[in-house]
Amino acid sequence: MEGTMVKIRSDVITEEALVITCFPSVGMVSSIVGHFLIDNLELEFVGGVVDPRLPPLTLVTDGKPMPIIRAYAGKPECSIDGCDKIILLMSELVIPSPLVHDIVWALYDWSKGSKIRMGILVDAFSKEGLTGNNGIEEPTVEYDDTPETDLIGIGATDNVVSMLGDLGVPMLSNGVIRGVNGVLLSEARRRSIDVMSIMVEADPRFPDARAAATLVKKLNSILPTIHLDDEPLLEEAKLLEEQLKSLLNAATPAESPSPSDMLYG
Repeated sequence: MEGTMVKIRSDVITEEALVITCFPSVGMVSSIVGHFLIDNLELEFVGGVVDPRLPPLTLVTDGKPMPIIRAYAGKPECSIDGCDKIILLMSELVIPSPLVHDIVWALYDWSKGSKIRMGILVDAFSKEGLTGNNGIEEPTVEYDDTPETDLIGIGATDNVVSMLGDLGVPMLSNGVIRGVNGVLLSEARRRSIDVMSIMVEADPRFPDARAAATLVKKLNSILPTIHLDDEPLLEEAKLLEEQLKSLLNAATPAESPSPSDMLYG
């Protein structure tokens, strides 16, 4: 096997699908949102992305092995014209920089052949004044910080910029998006593909379920026939905060857990 290949089950109908990507983000927001969408939209595992240069490991969930970059599909209705199905791509692994371009090009070649309708990238940025240590290439963004949890958007085409405006998501004026999400956006602009990024302000020090819940509320505008209840995420946020406080209180400064030691589950 050579290079990157997107392997989706042959019986999955991809034409006019909305693709949602959840690659590693600040506060593990994309992972939290991804798992939440899989459960609440009843998405089914249908394949993934393979590359011999990816680390030789597999994720085991409920006793079943999964590829590092995996795909799920389902048919919840959405408000985007022509869209009647969703394909979700996600990974908890930070894609190694030397592989990013090959993986992005393979995804766009697959999306063209599969007649994908458009894409939404789930992402997050650090709250002003906070930094993390989770191995993620964090975005650098300029935004108007408010007391609420802030959202910002990026659109690769005029069409999705207009859609973000209709959703009430302010556009990012200046910033730098790194890693796979940055290349997905720039390549979408070059190819004139309808791809948007919705980014939420998150705490980089631990899994931020509250930020994930804020983003889920915005996705409700895109998936109006399915109400994505954010209460379970808010309950999870409370538990995570309590666990973190207990760990910090029990540890000496030298023993305090790093964010990379924290797992969402």
